[in-house]
Amino acid sequence: MAAKTPPAGIKIIGQNRKARHEYEILQTWEAGIVLLGTEVKALRDGRINLGDSYAELKKGEVWLVKMHIGPYDMGNRENHDPFRRRKLLLNRREIRKMVPKLEDVGKTLIPLKVYFKQGRVKVEIALARGKKLYDKRHDTAKRDADRQMAKILGRRG
Repeated sequence: MAAKTPPAGIKIIGQNRKARHEYEILQTWEAGIVLLGTEVKALRDGRINLGDSYAELKKGEVWLVKMHIGPYDMGNRENHDPFRRRKLLLNRREIRKMVPKLEDVGKTLIPLKVYFKQGRVKVEIALARGKKLYDKRHDTAKRDADRQMAKILGRRG
């Protein structure tokens, strides 16, 4: 299966690869993020890990928690804290629509990918519901069956 290339003007910095395996994605949003200068420079070097990160709502604002941005090599003693909470920039209208969806049991906000878009850092966040073990097995079996079918059809054509 060929990897999808991002649209022109977008450079993907980091992805949460486990997210689509661990969660069922219900809805996605694109958000800006408030960063320090050394964080942006570290992102340009690709020093990011979205592994266990998630977003939370507090006082009408959305915050990204546990996203690791490694320290910038050329930074001095004023370098940033790698695990600090980072504010996401969303419209008030988008946040208001998000609130009732998050109140349902078992739903959470997770970051899917971080990328540069026209020189600005953006985060794609998703409303997600955790998958059960049997859902994960079903998805794996379906993917394997699709792969075998494509292989068989590829030989004939």
